[in-house]
Amino acid sequence: MSETITQDQVRHIAMLARLKLTDEEVASFSGQLSAILDYISQLEEVNVEGVEPTAHAVALRNVFRDDVVRPSFDPDTALANAPDREESSFKVPKVLDQDTV
Repeated sequence: MSETITQDQVRHIAMLARLKLTDEEVASFSGQLSAILDYISQLEEVNVEGVEPTAHAVALRNVFRDDVVRPSFDPDTALANAPDREESSFKVPKVLDQDTV
């Protein structure tokens, strides 16, 4: 089963997406989109009898680690390469003026 996307359909989709396409792009995309639909129609021919629907090809599970306190850097080590600091904090340039908040 061969699906064909017409150039008018490509133009309509481009208009919906607010894209300006040249005539050459329309012709190219028409062929490319038609080829994609042809490939999808090949997939419809695959026998999937007895195959359970899945979202992923392999089983996934979340890996959680225990939330435990571990040793960390002391402030002096953490701030050793900081270009500017104020006491035990990084000092950075102001990003927003009070007028814009």
